[in-house]
Amino acid sequence: MTRTLITGGLVITAAEEVHADVLIEGGRVVAMATAGSQAWTADRVIDASQKYVVPGGVDAHTHMELPFGGTFASDTFETGTRAAAWGGTTTIVDFAVQSQGQSLRAGLDAWYGKADGNCAIDYAFHMIVSDVNEHTLKEMDGLVEEGVSSFKLFMAYPGVFYSDDGQILRAMQRASSNGGLIMMHAENGIAIDVLIEQALARGETDPRYHGEVRKALLEAEATHRAIQLARVAGSPLYVVHVSAEEAVAELAAARDMGLPVFGETCPQYLFLSTDNLAEPEFEGAKYVCSTPLRPREHQAALWRGLRTNDLQVVSTDHCPFCFRGQKELGRGDFSKIPNGLPGVENRMDLLHQAVVDGHISRRRWIEIACASPARMFGMYPQKGTIAPGSDADIVIYDPHAEQVISAETHHMNVDYSAYEGKQITGRVDTVLSRGDLVIDQNEYVGRAGHGAFIHRSTCQYL
Repeated sequence: MTRTLITGGLVITAAEEVHADVLIEGGRVVAMATAGSQAWTADRVIDASQKYVVPGGVDAHTHMELPFGGTFASDTFETGTRAAAWGGTTTIVDFAVQSQGQSLRAGLDAWYGKADGNCAIDYAFHMIVSDVNEHTLKEMDGLVEEGVSSFKLFMAYPGVFYSDDGQILRAMQRASSNGGLIMMHAENGIAIDVLIEQALARGETDPRYHGEVRKALLEAEATHRAIQLARVAGSPLYVVHVSAEEAVAELAAARDMGLPVFGETCPQYLFLSTDNLAEPEFEGAKYVCSTPLRPREHQAALWRGLRTNDLQVVSTDHCPFCFRGQKELGRGDFSKIPNGLPGVENRMDLLHQAVVDGHISRRRWIEIACASPARMFGMYPQKGTIAPGSDADIVIYDPHAEQVISAETHHMNVDYSAYEGKQITGRVDTVLSRGDLVIDQNEYVGRAGHGAFIHRSTCQYL
């Protein structure tokens, strides 16, 4: 059994920053002590001088191998989890999909099959519920027991994932009794489809119209409606990929009332905007995702929400489609562009850049990227922190290194970067997953199959 000692670094968790040595054995942190105060011996010593020692990132929103719009997300569980490790993320929570007319069990088993033996880092699942009925409501109870304790519903995508208000209410009522957490894609999909039809009839086919039809007010309206349905059901609510200032206001108002309502945003909404969607020569297609990118002025409200804890988590909604052959399916009709952006490799670095830029503190960086997602989805303190007994998912992070994000150097299986050419300060140096090296001084030494399924408890954030 390998014993590892990390020395000389600044250990940063959501709670504290301290110069400490970290001792690892049996895949877990076994002890921490003031730097140099203990005469510990180890098989492997990692010198973290002048670097940060932080928990591995927890990305609570990814879509590996997701079927969408007649194609599939281009990252497999093998390529996607490898890229995540390169970016300092050591746990993902992906979405198993229930197909219309099928059981939750069938969907979950399919995703077990995709991930098992293929992941470089640990993984867990949420369940997308696209067909709410008496059978699937009963199945939800069993999934909570199985460690799949969160359920995503869609107010968008009629005919694919969409649930009406009655179905949403029933699912929320079930979750209120079994301890599950309802995750909501909050956009008024019925109204959006009308606006899509009208835009195409006017000949408005370019990617930028994707953002114009998916209006911020329709995100805010759906967010408000989801909150009220959750109040009626007596269930907590987690709203995914919040992008609009008006939607943040709905969440803040609910939280001011003391309601158990939570929100997630993503790096694309913090760093990109409708300017990207409007890039010429169909380049804007690279930035088509839902909820859509917003005008730049929405970013201030998102950063403020992260500072005030009206938004608790930053996930990626990583759902990559190659520009050539996939995004191009929507040439001449923006509604046929597969929705999704690559980003699982960039999240920790971009949020460190937010520290450099003064948007958030170092501890808040770790809170929104590691600790809060682990708590929100029942994995803390196994994941999301560095403490005796926690899994030794640890990143040695060089806060002084400079890098340029580019598709030429990233490890995601996609032919473009949403952040091409962006210069940032900070870079992952070394990554351990349960004490095993995955990235060793900027060299990948991990393997498919190391990653284990994480049996999650219910939400610990309540």
